[in-house]
Amino acid sequence: MAGMRFRSGQVELHRLRVDSATEIEAGDLVYLDGDDVKPASAFAWDTNLATTQGAFAAVFLGVAQQSSRVGETADISVDLSPLSVYEFDVDPSTFEVGNLLGPDNASDALVDQQLMKIGTAAAAIARAAEYRATTSATLRVQFASAFHVASANVNAALG
Repeated sequence: MAGMRFRSGQVELHRLRVDSATEIEAGDLVYLDGDDVKPASAFAWDTNLATTQGAFAAVFLGVAQQSSRVGETADISVDLSPLSVYEFDVDPSTFEVGNLLGPDNASDALVDQQLMKIGTAAAAIARAAEYRATTSATLRVQFASAFHVASANVNAALG
């Protein structure tokens, strides 16, 4: 499976800027860097995975719904809704409803379209939306944008 598939729920699309030097695929986990959207893999590594995931969660926007190639400058749509349910690639594991998820990594970089189970709410960008008794590499999840006031992301509070 390639990244994500929308399954159900209310989508809330926001049109956001992409820098002309940035490439984004539909389904990428994206964050806000100044006033531009960037994929998780472009996020700067900071010390270790847990520290990097926590910093990423603080600026996590949502799931890109459109691609943007290098050289393109058109805005893209990003789903920020905490009510959307996606089937997403995950690091193979068993899951309980509500398990915390963060972006997976490859070497010293975050992965654009894969999640992993984590234990810290401050680093979480999603929760498992289903139970899996056997090891699974895909999972239905709900995301928690740092920029949506109804989100469960600890960074989403106003004021």
